[in-house]
Amino acid sequence: MVADGQSGPVVSRRREVSGGSARSLLTTVLGEFVLPAGEPVWTSTLVDVLALFDVEEKAARQALARTAAEGWLTSDRFGRRVRWRLSPPGRRLLAEGADRIYGFGSGDRAWDGRWLVLLVSVPEAMRDLRHKLRTRLSWAGFGSPTAGVWITPHPDAEADAKLILDELDLSSQAMSFLANYGALGQERDMVASAWNLTEVATKYDTFIRDFTSLDPTSPNEILRAQTMLVHEWRRFPFLDPQLPAELLPAKWSGTTATALFNAKHHHWRAQARDRWTELATE
Repeated sequence: MVADGQSGPVVSRRREVSGGSARSLLTTVLGEFVLPAGEPVWTSTLVDVLALFDVEEKAARQALARTAAEGWLTSDRFGRRVRWRLSPPGRRLLAEGADRIYGFGSGDRAWDGRWLVLLVSVPEAMRDLRHKLRTRLSWAGFGSPTAGVWITPHPDAEADAKLILDELDLSSQAMSFLANYGALGQERDMVASAWNLTEVATKYDTFIRDFTSLDPTSPNEILRAQTMLVHEWRRFPFLDPQLPAELLPAKWSGTTATALFNAKHHHWRAQARDRWTELATE
């Protein structure tokens, strides 16, 4: 990404949905604590916090260096100590991510019945391009009920689709239109073909199982629990297409998971941030 004529962070959604790697955990820590605090942070603080997740010091320092190399962080040296601050583009991207994470699942799902439909065909021989298209449209919430056809019940996603197609140089080969489902077949069968909602529900069930009974007591345990809560939750905006209620299975576990995330995050937030402030000022 280029901002103000300078090379800035390259947002990798692959890292957004990756597991417990040091760099992925660091991104969560930056968004949950460094961003709202608005203050620079010492290397030692970040190393100590990542150690709560069994990240070794060498791996933590490598994660910092690579994240800085991507343009998310800048550093100042004070003798042997190094202090990190978010770069302007890094701050902007983390703020956008925070809005997506904390607001996910809580918005109005009223739907007028219209579908945004994309028709875009990539030859079988161009497998790398086909993979990039599928990956990026899937991350944007689109599903594919059949080859060359992509759908979403969110018409405003057309801007994201255009950006993806422009970057992959596929816009000239694509068509888009808005439509209501017709008289042939079943709309729910189309949804089942386009998205694996069973797999998404299973991930929600795992989230619910892992966090429902979690009751940390010590300051470090609360900081760790809050970080893991956000770390696990921030994958769902890229997994769940946020379908209207009338298209979801009965007793959709995403609803329960959203309520659980909001409740736990609110319950732990003050104590977790207090502990962060203590560690950052030691």
